[in-house]
Amino acid sequence: MYNSILKKEKKISVIGLGYVGLPIALEFAKYVKVVGFDVNSERIEMMKNKIDPSNELEKEDFENTDILFSSNPEDLRDCHFHIIAVPTPIDEHKLPDLFPILSASETVGKILKKGDYVIYESTVYPGCTEDDCVPVLEKMSGLKYIEDFKVGFSPERINPGDKQHTLTNIVKITSGCDEKSAEEIAKIYEIVIKAGIHRASSIKVAEAAKIIENTQRDVNIALMNELSIIFDKIGINTFEVLEAAGTKWNFLNFTPGLVGGHCIGVDPYYLLHKAKHLGYHAKMIGSGRALNDNMGPYVADKTVKLIIANKKEITKTKVLIMGVTFKENVSDIRNSRVIDIIEELQKYNIQVDVVDAFADAKEVKQEYNVEMINEANSKYTAIIVAVNHKPYLDLDENYFSNILIEGGVLVDVKGIYRNKIKNLSYWSL
Repeated sequence: MYNSILKKEKKISVIGLGYVGLPIALEFAKYVKVVGFDVNSERIEMMKNKIDPSNELEKEDFENTDILFSSNPEDLRDCHFHIIAVPTPIDEHKLPDLFPILSASETVGKILKKGDYVIYESTVYPGCTEDDCVPVLEKMSGLKYIEDFKVGFSPERINPGDKQHTLTNIVKITSGCDEKSAEEIAKIYEIVIKAGIHRASSIKVAEAAKIIENTQRDVNIALMNELSIIFDKIGINTFEVLEAAGTKWNFLNFTPGLVGGHCIGVDPYYLLHKAKHLGYHAKMIGSGRALNDNMGPYVADKTVKLIIANKKEITKTKVLIMGVTFKENVSDIRNSRVIDIIEELQKYNIQVDVVDAFADAKEVKQEYNVEMINEANSKYTAIIVAVNHKPYLDLDENYFSNILIEGGVLVDVKGIYRNKIKNLSYWSL
């Protein structure tokens, strides 16, 4: 497989061209033949015009690539090495939603041929690839796993908005269903990965390695969030405490905040689901998730208390939220926990205006039924800077004073204005 792909006798397909799939497809297309497939025809047309719908890649990233962008599954028939990189979200009950990955497996299964490889990059619980996805491939293709086609798992490690840790300079974990496929898959990824390949001993080990990366971060952030609640009751600033504690060489650098997005705020639920299936109640992971999911309402309730403490009437309150994406300097709004702040404030019949330097207003309306405004257009009782976008970092006290009423409150979720606000009522996690 490796030699045939390198000689361009066989093609690679990438199914799912979002934050993960598109960079992979374009990087491989610098060296080999690639078909980039996505069910969204509008996104495909944008990519044909060298536009990244996720606003992560530049026009030049599309240059000098041997790639066919398509929303037609028939174009996958000529491919032999299929990389599935679709989302793996959770449903309204916070259970794994496997529809996208199983649907992608059906699509690939219908065109699967003897000798083909299928590699999954989507984050799942250990065992999902072989227990849930492979049976779909077998059913749709009529072929037998391992005997007729090979499967591997190579978890994505792309960090949206991060221009330093990009696809080619992050160590890649790879795995296969047997010794031969594991080596072939590793060699094929070595075509584009310059940082090196870590060959996991099995698909389950690779799946587990990925899911604990984000679970570890989630639990550590939960600890910081809990500490911030305690320190607020004591009357000291969490970021000042962390700054002092961080002078010790082995202190871990985690900070409190909202935990959303399609990775850290989702992946632990996949592990919790698997643990429950095995008859084990994962106490620490579950507690961390519950605590982090409650931070949006906590920020909103704290804001309301500060408004009341400043003798302002809640029924006449107007609050500005700055930032609605799940993290700084990206347009991605998936699983944004800022929405929890908005919804909690609205329970008090507070009027909420929302601005964001990166988010698309149409997407926000469609996903959350929240109307964004272009810029702050009145005097507010409180301003909540929920996301530390780069354009917000240099804002000064004068800026906020001009759009706050007298006695207004500035809530700084990430503590970016700490030690810069002297006269306003100020609070941060």
